[in-house]
Amino acid sequence: MNNHPEKIEHIGIAADHAGFELKEYLLEKLNEAGYEVIDFGDSEMKPQDDYPDYVIPLAFAIAKGEITRGIAICGSGVGACIAANKVNGVRACLINEKFSANQGVEDDDMNMMCLGGRVVDHTLAWKLTTIFLAAKFIDVERHIRRLAKVAELEKTQNLKH
Repeated sequence: MNNHPEKIEHIGIAADHAGFELKEYLLEKLNEAGYEVIDFGDSEMKPQDDYPDYVIPLAFAIAKGEITRGIAICGSGVGACIAANKVNGVRACLINEKFSANQGVEDDDMNMMCLGGRVVDHTLAWKLTTIFLAAKFIDVERHIRRLAKVAELEKTQNLKH
C-alpha cells in the first residue's frame, strides 16, 4: 500500500548489465518506501545486453503517460540519457548530484533521471532518487514557455540523412 499520497504514482526503472546491480538496489528501496514500480529490465544480469533494449520501452511508457517518472541506468548514464531523449515527450537528464535532481524537475519538468551504475554509489543513488521523486514542476510562465519551445521542436523535427 502506498502510504505517501503526495508521491508519484507510476514509476518505471530500467538498466543494462552495467546498471543492473544499482537497479536491483533501487527497486528494493522503492518497494520498501511504498512505491509501485514497473521494472522494464533487464530481469537478470546479462553481460552482453544493450541499454536501448530496456531504456527505450521505459521512455515510450513515459511518452504515453503510462509511467509518470522513470529511472534509467547504464554504466555512465550517458547512453541511457541519449537513447531516452530520442523519444518525444521524454525529458531525461544525467544526474550525479542533488541540486540537478530537484531543479531538473522544478524548472524543466524532467521525467526521467539517468544514473551511472559505475559512477554513483548506492547511497547517493538512493538520495538522488528520493529528491527526484519528491520534486514538483514549478508551473510558472518562463518554465512553460521554455517547455513549449522544446515541444514545438519535437513536433517539427524531421531528421533525414
